[in-house]
Amino acid sequence: MNKDESIRFATKYLEDLLSFFGVNVAIDSTIDDEVIQLSIPSTSMNSLLIGKDANNLRALQHIVSMALVSHNGEVTRVNVDVADYKRQRADRIAEQAEEWIREVRSTGTSKILNLNAADRRIVHKVAQDYSDITTHSEGQGRERQLHIEKKTD
Repeated sequence: MNKDESIRFATKYLEDLLSFFGVNVAIDSTIDDEVIQLSIPSTSMNSLLIGKDANNLRALQHIVSMALVSHNGEVTRVNVDVADYKRQRADRIAEQAEEWIREVRSTGTSKILNLNAADRRIVHKVAQDYSDITTHSEGQGRERQLHIEKKTD
């Protein structure tokens, strides 16, 4: 399946999957950096689709991604968002990252945070704008932690 077919397949697959839950909506789909972006509009089922700590959202992504793999899709990475939840969360994490960085800059004390992979990526990206700050992650799986530190000369 080529790139366009992969996008169409992922969109239809997610629409069909959601219809089993009584959510009959048109999915907006795009591709960005070899990741299929699937956007579910707001419905009365938002909280169910997102789930606690966005676990249901990640499960939907995984299901669609595995369907693409099993159908030999050219593109298999998928990002599913519900009612701009992820974008809004990313904005909040970026604002929080700015506060953490200001704190590290003013106190000189490193900050160690337990964040999921998506949130760690956002903090790493924000920190790139600061020449005196460095970030790195340590650990494995759910124990992985993000470190925000002042650069040493």
